Amino acid sequence: MRKTTNAPGTIHRLAVDSKALAGNRLGDPTTRIVDVYVPHGHDGAGLPLLVDLVGYTAGGPAHTNWKSFTENLPERLDRLIGDGTMAPVVVAFPDCYSRLGGNQYVNSPIIGNYEDFLIAEMLPALETRFACGGTGRRGVFGKSSGGFGSLVHAMRHPDVWAAAASHSGDAGFENLYLPEFPATLRALAKSDNSIEKWLTGFEAKNKIDGKDTLVLMILAQAASFDPDPSAETFLGLRLPVTLDTCELIEDRWQNWLKWDPARMVETHADAIGKLKGFFLDCGTEDQYNILYGTRRIHRTLEAKGIAHRYEEFPDNHSSVDYRMDISLPFLAEALSK
Repeated sequence: MRKTTNAPGTIHRLAVDSKALAGNRLGDPTTRIVDVYVPHGHDGAGLPLLVDLVGYTAGGPAHTNWKSFTENLPERLDRLIGDGTMAPVVVAFPDCYSRLGGNQYVNSPIIGNYEDFLIAEMLPALETRFACGGTGRRGVFGKSSGGFGSLVHAMRHPDVWAAAASHSGDAGFENLYLPEFPATLRALAKSDNSIEKWLTGFEAKNKIDGKDTLVLMILAQAASFDPDPSAETFLGLRLPVTLDTCELIEDRWQNWLKWDPARMVETHADAIGKLKGFFLDCGTEDQYNILYGTRRIHRTLEAKGIAHRYEEFPDNHSSVDYRMDISLPFLAEALSK
């Protein structure tokens, strides 16, 4: 539902053939759709480039589709840019959806090398096609798993990204993931503790519910944070807990924790300090307990004197796209400097 009478921008759809994703264990396609928003009155040339990393169970084109009761993201951009609230930018919506329901936007022999895809393949394709972005003019943003991707990319690639924003990005893994392991094991127990049998049954269902999605999410995180490419495990998937007693397998759990932004920031804060802008927020009622890890990131940055913008807001994890009315103008302004 359009909330503005401003002229709409143009959505272009590209297909990027990827070598980085070749050989992924899930059998997912290596040609990926990327929707690209170019604001009205522009062809993209000379504009900053923002990349939208969507949350778990979504793909980039979900943000360009029609949306009931409210705006989709292109309509939000039409309003913000048309009203003069936000400087004009090109925005890319890559489809990184996977068989496991989503993506953490890091390299994985199971899901695929999406970190390489985004940086080494997608960015050159977009910047060649639209003459946008470039060094010092690229930003990345996202929510939930997409927020995690933004956090990790900002910390690992400050030479690529000049600004980043994370809305409720996965952080504080002890609070976020440990509570989900018992329910995951109960679900697997009904399939003889077999990930293969559970996933095959899941894929055969005519209807899924939230409990199924949470189990699939844990498998997706395992594929991202602790993949096992050996042929002895189904698709290379394994969990960091014992299947019978739900006890942590310490070395596997440490592999997960190495990717926790609340811990990564302790050694990567200087990378964030190289950015032109870094935005971080989370709802005070976040049902996945992400608030606590987000606070840890903020306090670490604050203690190290790293400039950033941090906000908490009175809401939970769901349906918080309205927060982009704050982050998107922030990113556009930072990249326009």
